[in-house]
Amino acid sequence: MQFKTLTLAALAAFATANTVDMVSQDNVNREIHFTPQIGSPELDTIALAGGETKTATFPEGWVGNWYAVTEGTADPGKGMLGEIRWNGWQGLNFFDVSAIVDPEDHHGVKELYPKNAKTPLSGCQEFPCDNCYNLPDDIATMSTTESELVCLIGDLSPTQRRHARDVLQ
Repeated sequence: MQFKTLTLAALAAFATANTVDMVSQDNVNREIHFTPQIGSPELDTIALAGGETKTATFPEGWVGNWYAVTEGTADPGKGMLGEIRWNGWQGLNFFDVSAIVDPEDHHGVKELYPKNAKTPLSGCQEFPCDNCYNLPDDIATMSTTESELVCLIGDLSPTQRRHARDVLQ
């Protein structure tokens, strides 16, 4: 009986996990680097092969960002950022794509949105755009009650360019 209780508790915890599906849109191998805000735990770098999708799982309340660089880059620096605050004000999850640190990164993080609703969407396929943070005082943070998001990374070929919400359907 105790085993059933533990199993149900584990399933309940898994069902409410905060996740982001990192989706590669091209054939470039990349590394996803995470930068937690002070007080949030460190997360391991994810190796993302071209055309692959990997799910990053975040602890409750995690606040920070991530960026994608070509695999094996000696000094990865920073790129276009995916930013998140899980379980924020009134339990909402806040997210955005930010071009403030490196607006010249046109091959890393592109778009971020809730997995099921697919809206609101932050970011774009071609930068610069007005659907992300370009300046520190921009109003570009989105929010959702969903605990599963999607982050599109890399470049769609010109023949594949279409609205990002079509990519995963």
